Amino acid sequence: MSEASPLLENKHFARMPVFQPQNLMRATRRQRGLPPGTIPEVCVLDPDGDLVTYLLRRGEAARDRAWACYHTTLYRFHRSGFALGIIGCAVGGPFAVLLAEQLFVSGCELLISITSAGQILPVRNPPYFVLIERALRDEGTSHHYLPPARYAELLPGVKQRLTGAVNSGTLSVERGAAWTTDAPYRETQEAIDAARAEGVLAVEMEAASLYAFAQAKQKPVVCFAHITNNMGLTADDFEKGEEDGSIAALRLVEAVARAWRETADDSHPGGRSSEPR
Repeated sequence: MSEASPLLENKHFARMPVFQPQNLMRATRRQRGLPPGTIPEVCVLDPDGDLVTYLLRRGEAARDRAWACYHTTLYRFHRSGFALGIIGCAVGGPFAVLLAEQLFVSGCELLISITSAGQILPVRNPPYFVLIERALRDEGTSHHYLPPARYAELLPGVKQRLTGAVNSGTLSVERGAAWTTDAPYRETQEAIDAARAEGVLAVEMEAASLYAFAQAKQKPVVCFAHITNNMGLTADDFEKGEEDGSIAALRLVEAVARAWRETADDSHPGGRSSEPR
């Protein structure tokens, strides 16, 4: 028996998995007596949970009863006249991708992830956002979806549709690469230096996993890093801004969701219903 790590063994990327997300969600719906329905077409993963806390405190979000998940609560809120869904505290690639699988079989059409991240290449002083265009695959989940490669990439079609939103003069968004790790307390100086030499802007815990899922399943996912810290090396680290960064992050979510809907309208001559879902 081989003593090598099994991470890269027995991966059959073209084969269908036995365990399907819709089967688990069907069981959840039956056991918990949940009503049928679809979730909002644009959903947000909020690993820190600050956005969910902010929306609930202001009475702007309510539980979505159509979300049939054993592990999480999906909240529905509204911006610019349309509904969005949000899940808090989805930390790490495995959990984020588990939820992505379930969101896309439940009616989601675009998934946005906004996660706190450590600064690697100091392009400016935190806090600020980075649109993650590619993510270094220093975690495990991506290797279950794609063959070995250094990076997982933002889908070109998603990038094209959202370019206007992230280039808006009202938003302050950098663009570049992130380093995705599943062991944040193993970020050694040598690893940080290597990532910096590669031009990586940030370190976080979800993007490579989510982008590998997106590439494998051809599902629209976009990841943003909210650069808030230098890995705890300064006394005033981890400051995210007003309302723990929630106001700025929700402004970004709204701009991305609006751009997604508007480009969909442009591609369909008849447009689409403006009725919130």
